[in-house]
Amino acid sequence: MYYIDHYKIKDIPLLEVGPQESKSKPLPVVIFIHGFTSAKEHNLHYAYYLAEKGFRVLLPECDLHGERSKGSSAMELSLQFWNIVIKTIHELEDLHTYLVEENKLKGDSIGVAGTSMGGIITLGALTQFEWIKAAVSLMGNPSYIGFAQMQIDGIQKQGIPIPFTDEQLQAQLDALKAYDLSIQPDLLKKRPLMFWHGEKDGTVPFAHAHEFYEKVKNLYNESPTLIQFHRDPKADHKVSRYGVLKTVEWFEQHLKVSQLTS
Repeated sequence: MYYIDHYKIKDIPLLEVGPQESKSKPLPVVIFIHGFTSAKEHNLHYAYYLAEKGFRVLLPECDLHGERSKGSSAMELSLQFWNIVIKTIHELEDLHTYLVEENKLKGDSIGVAGTSMGGIITLGALTQFEWIKAAVSLMGNPSYIGFAQMQIDGIQKQGIPIPFTDEQLQAQLDALKAYDLSIQPDLLKKRPLMFWHGEKDGTVPFAHAHEFYEKVKNLYNESPTLIQFHRDPKADHKVSRYGVLKTVEWFEQHLKVSQLTS
């Protein structure tokens, strides 16, 4: 049996999922972050599979999404993309503090994962928080500046006016540097990191993630099993069942559930 609790931490609505028999015990935790225009409920299948393995899973709602929606149009939401990303990264600290204070976290065994925007947030969070012990990026992108510039170029090519001056755009790009894992890969500190990405992804470039993996895998020469890249030559912007199951397997392996719950 499994439980699903729905509550708020500060202003963050979330779902907490876990094995019913261990609800009152500290457990290894995975925080799973949804994608752009999605919502926390859309990732309950990940939470179910992880709860089966003994994890407590938090599914937070990103700003301006789901319960936190303010009825923004798709374009309005797009212009807020990086603000949402950065805000969510910092909200992870609130979630971590809550887990520790409420004795819901077993030791320091906590991981972060996400799809698309959630994968981007996960990779940025690795630059900020050493308490993240393992991570999974599903269709994410570690190159914040490169991806942001690509988004700007795409909007401009469509002839859509951007309500920011060149100076404001540059200031936003400069602000992303602190979260851009691609320019400070040493912050990984050999923590377990798995990527899954479809080669036909037209939303978040496959190339950015794969090039980063090729660049940093030498940092793991002494422990090559701590970094993996799963590529799907047929997939576009949708995680396959294989990717879902590999995510669960990754956390089961690197957060040592069996040892922590015994």
